[in-house]
Amino acid sequence: MRRPSDLDALQQVLCAALGSAEPVAPLARLDQDTPAFATLDPAVLERPTLIGGGSLYSPTSPVPAPHALADLARRAEALDVRQILVPGVRRSDDTGALRAAGLVPVPADPECVVRLTGEVDDVLRTRVGADRLRDVRRRHHAVSQEATWQRIRLRDLDGKPWAREAFADLHRRQAERRRPAEHGHEAGSGRATEHGHEGDGRRERDGRHLPYNADALDALAHGALADRTEMFVRRRGDTVVQAGLTITSHNGRGVYCLTQAIDHEDAAVRDDLYAATLYQLYVDARTSGLEWVHLGRGDAERMRCLGADLFVPVDHWLRAPEVTVPQDGRQEPELSRFTAPPVTTVPVPGPARFRHQPRFDTVDLTSNTNPFLGPESQYPHLDTAELAHTYLRTIAALPGHAGVDALTTDHVLFTSGAVDGVMLLLAALASPGESVCVTPPTFPLYTHFARVLRLPLVEVPLRGDDLSELDTERVLAADPRVTILCDPNNPVGTRLDPEEVHALITGTSGVVVIDEAYVEFSENPSYAALVARHDNLIVLRTLSKAWGLAGARCGVALAQPGIIEALRRLQVPFGFTDASQRAVRDRLTNAGPALASIKLIRAERRRLAAALAEHPAVDRVFPSQTNFLLVRLHKHDLVMERLRDAGIAVADTGHVIPATCRISIGNQRANDALLEALSFAL
Repeated sequence: MRRPSDLDALQQVLCAALGSAEPVAPLARLDQDTPAFATLDPAVLERPTLIGGGSLYSPTSPVPAPHALADLARRAEALDVRQILVPGVRRSDDTGALRAAGLVPVPADPECVVRLTGEVDDVLRTRVGADRLRDVRRRHHAVSQEATWQRIRLRDLDGKPWAREAFADLHRRQAERRRPAEHGHEAGSGRATEHGHEGDGRRERDGRHLPYNADALDALAHGALADRTEMFVRRRGDTVVQAGLTITSHNGRGVYCLTQAIDHEDAAVRDDLYAATLYQLYVDARTSGLEWVHLGRGDAERMRCLGADLFVPVDHWLRAPEVTVPQDGRQEPELSRFTAPPVTTVPVPGPARFRHQPRFDTVDLTSNTNPFLGPESQYPHLDTAELAHTYLRTIAALPGHAGVDALTTDHVLFTSGAVDGVMLLLAALASPGESVCVTPPTFPLYTHFARVLRLPLVEVPLRGDDLSELDTERVLAADPRVTILCDPNNPVGTRLDPEEVHALITGTSGVVVIDEAYVEFSENPSYAALVARHDNLIVLRTLSKAWGLAGARCGVALAQPGIIEALRRLQVPFGFTDASQRAVRDRLTNAGPALASIKLIRAERRRLAAALAEHPAVDRVFPSQTNFLLVRLHKHDLVMERLRDAGIAVADTGHVIPATCRISIGNQRANDALLEALSFAL
């Protein structure tokens, strides 16, 4: 519905609704968008306004070309209308022409889209959780038992006058509930009778100001969009209790839900009908092979609960005497001061530059893919902002994550596992000759990537019996460009002293990276919340360990937006597949089993550690806040050989920490098998 021909047709519908040859109305009478204009001066609200670009029926309006804006200004002058509105423009569009024409953005609710990436129940379970899905299905079943569902092609509406009358009546009553007569705006205070706004308020009372009245419906039913438009109704007996409109997108891939009105004073019943109807629309769309349902503009939190997973920021653009043009607020994040010089001169690669520009409702001929082999032939979604929101919301509720709610989606970058994040940050932040500091014993790939990138390596070993003491002074003296800490440590399992870590973050002139791959198993807090306060801190996370998604290859880099932007400039586009995104969303949304398994792993860790500490083959069990145990063995080589002979594989860490092995915590049966094999090892 972003084609000029579609928008012209909708302009005619709006004129029919207003009973006018021109789409002119006071902003206060635009029932659907009144909240967006609530902060404007009352004089602006009551003044007649020429509505240009797309109409109020369009989910969004493409930015009119400069010549179209000039024509709009001439029309306003000829009509003696002082205000112009171009409603619902996506912020991702180039709005320079609007700004140059003197229009000002007024923030509106975002577009809300449900992408049907699978069967409806699977999609909703992933988006809203199993409990919410059961609730929606219950509502749908209850409503279906009481009221019949019917869809009517708008071309056939003339043969169903009852549907036309019910639709108009329901929308009139819905508007009365939203904006009763004593709302505070006197009908006719913006008098412009030549444009159809009588001063006696008659049109307000008979619904002529409503975008969806009988005249508008007739214009739509006899216009160019009738073949793509359907009315849906629910009837309880002979009474229509709900009526709405959907229209198929011009690319044939989705459907817009333009409106629905419900006949009930009980808010709970209205909510039941609304949720049940959206579920039915999802099912109908999926059955028809469609890929998305557009819910219109609305509150993001509410729409999330109904399955929406794409939220497109939108502004209305207004030219009014009292409203001045602000500075252009759309800017890419400023690159971090730590960005390596070559990275500052390159843009985000390829299509990733356009990740915020939605293409669900366009005819996309940019990707050179096979159009005949289904969704799998399309590249993965690049805009992962909604998944980032889900991730932050989920971890903010975990113990030890106070303050994470201060982070935004601009602080998040998904990577192909946390190891991909290590490679990205070293390449983006360190230049030849700048050193990388690691603290052995530690995860070996830090050293590997530093050497591959030909970065000088500084090793500052951990100290103490538990290998948990950071030699902060020595690290600071080395003045590394990047210091990588593994906390909780792999392969030891211990945590560093938070005071030493804080001293390093605040004292170094370089970047500190904290790899928290195992932090969910720890009783001590995460450092994630500190990202909002320190521009030289990067926290790496993964969903491979506690969240059980090693096969999905999903790492997370948390850092200030300037660092995230630097990493994005080097990241290969499309590395985070749609299948992985769905798996991650499902696991985060339905987190109960994963969180329960963490408790089981901690319990097994305590049991296994106690049993190993008493075992004659074991010299020492190191303390652990991970899902593994580092164990020093008597007769290390012999024990390792006997375990291999018994078909039990553990990680031999003897080359890093003499006479040790690292044992992952298995289930009770696997752990018992290990203990039994150890009994025969000596």
